This record gives sequence, C-alpha cells and structure tokens, in this order.
Amino acid sequence: MNVTIHQAFLPQTDPEAALGFYRDALGFEVRNDVGHEDMRWITVGPPGQPGTSLVLHPPGTDPGISEDERRTVLELIAKGVYTSVTLATDDLEGFFARVRASGADVVQEPADQDYGVRDCAFRDPAGNLVRVHQLR
Repeated sequence: MNVTIHQAFLPQTDPEAALGFYRDALGFEVRNDVGHEDMRWITVGPPGQPGTSLVLHPPGTDPGISEDERRTVLELIAKGVYTSVTLATDDLEGFFARVRASGADVVQEPADQDYGVRDCAFRDPAGNLVRVHQLR
C-alpha cells in the first residue's frame, strides 16, 4: 500500500497576495482557482509534483463554526501562530535569496539547527509560517 500527502490546507486572508507569494515568490504552479460568493480557494503546488498541493482557503468557512470561533481563527492567523508548513529544497541559499527579493516577511535567515537541518523561514501574506529545509 502506498500513501502520499495529496493536499494540505493553509488559510489565506487575501487571495491576490497569497497567489503572489505562492506562485511568484515560491514558484508554485496554480492548479485550481475557485470562487464562491466573496470566498476563493486557490490550489498551488511545486512544478513537477502534480500529486502534492496546498489549498489556500478562506479561514473559518467550515459550516459548523461559530462567529466567535471564526473571530478567534482570524485573530490567531493575524498573530502568525495559527498554522505552518515546511517545504524542502536542494538550494536553500538560492531559494532564500529569491523569496527575500520578492519582499516576503523574513522570519529567519538560513541557519544550521541543533536538530540536524539547515533551514530558513518566512511568513506568507496571511501570517502562516513557511519553513524551508535544505535537502541533504
């Protein structure tokens, strides 16, 4: 049996800013862009990996969520502590330079970590932490 990660979901609070970050700064392909009323779901993924995607979704749209819960989710996103994703690249320095040049919010420049990886980190336009590891 083979199990893979097909999609992971990250909230976005500004679809155009999210698209600019994930498509233009990170170099992801846009796989789907679906709107409904004032909401928009954008599916992106790394080129050459059609089976792996991130779905950038409007936060707090689950049918069972209360207004108080929706407000809490938006507050956590705004603080940058709601969720994160970790990516990997074979050229951390080059990737970092490209993303920094895009104007992205740099959280951490490339550094060797005590737990055995070299990585860097950014915040996307919604405040999600995007950590990037160097592939060995």
